[in-house]
Amino acid sequence: MTPDVVPDGGPHRPAVRRRRRPLTFDRASFMVVFLGLPLAVFVIFVVSPFVQALWYSLTDWSGFSSGMNFVGFDNYVKLFHDDIFLKAVRNNVLLAIVVPVVTIVLALTLATLVTVGGSGTGTVRGLRNAGFYRIVSFFPYVIPAIVIGLIWAQVFTPGSGVLDAVLSKIGLHGFENYAWLGDARTAMPASMFVMIWGFVGFYMVLFIAAIRGIEPEIFEAARIDGAGRFRTAVSITVPLIRDNVQTAYIYLGIAALDAFVYMQALNPGGGPQNSTLVMPQQLFTTAFTKGQFGYSTAMGVILAAVTMLFALLVFTVNALTGGRERKVKRR
Repeated sequence: MTPDVVPDGGPHRPAVRRRRRPLTFDRASFMVVFLGLPLAVFVIFVVSPFVQALWYSLTDWSGFSSGMNFVGFDNYVKLFHDDIFLKAVRNNVLLAIVVPVVTIVLALTLATLVTVGGSGTGTVRGLRNAGFYRIVSFFPYVIPAIVIGLIWAQVFTPGSGVLDAVLSKIGLHGFENYAWLGDARTAMPASMFVMIWGFVGFYMVLFIAAIRGIEPEIFEAARIDGAGRFRTAVSITVPLIRDNVQTAYIYLGIAALDAFVYMQALNPGGGPQNSTLVMPQQLFTTAFTKGQFGYSTAMGVILAAVTMLFALLVFTVNALTGGRERKVKRR
């Protein structure tokens, strides 16, 4: 049988109909166990609680009684007129900008030094004793966040804290009894420092693994062409591990938008003039101190929406700046 000829001159192959495989017991059981069961678990433990939270946010539920009245969007209208909550939102946004950026810059710098920051001649390698640096830098991440917060709260204690003692020893007597967490000017920077100190080691190890996945010949070629360390890091290392940086920024941003454990350990009351108050802290106080669960659930919904908006913004910026195009070219 001669194939038909299409107008462009190529042969026309008749469409092949795919035969539908019968639904056997094996196929049905596979779909139920490996598709249906995970989907059911996701719906029950993820989707259902979120839907319940949306419903509770539209009521005046006190949290300690079965009765509740539907109030519509009154809780959300009240939120956008609540100066304390809006202050907490601004603090969270500031954390989501500063903490990820500083952490990623420090982690990338340390990871570059450990992997390709060694001698400028010979084989491309990192600094000596790189394994020791990795262990030391990763150590803070294995400590629970609440412990980190409590330790640094003692370090920042006025008078008896280690920080004030060290600064006084080197001649800075103006910090002899300085309340780092009690001053609105320094409370937030001090809290950011604690969070960055706890995160940077993990993301340094993450970037080390990503950089080691780059072929050494690329760095050697850049060295032969006369590229310096900074130029190599900016033009080669960062673009080639762009996906890892994006993932790190999203996770760090989500951690900064939460920040409940760190802030509650450092400043349980929200700090001077609410300078370190974050949304989860205000949510916790509203629910368990004031007994306004409907109102606090509305705060939780806003926090979830801000978190998803943050992740969407990071993906959008990455796509607009050519992240997908570079990924396709590399392939």
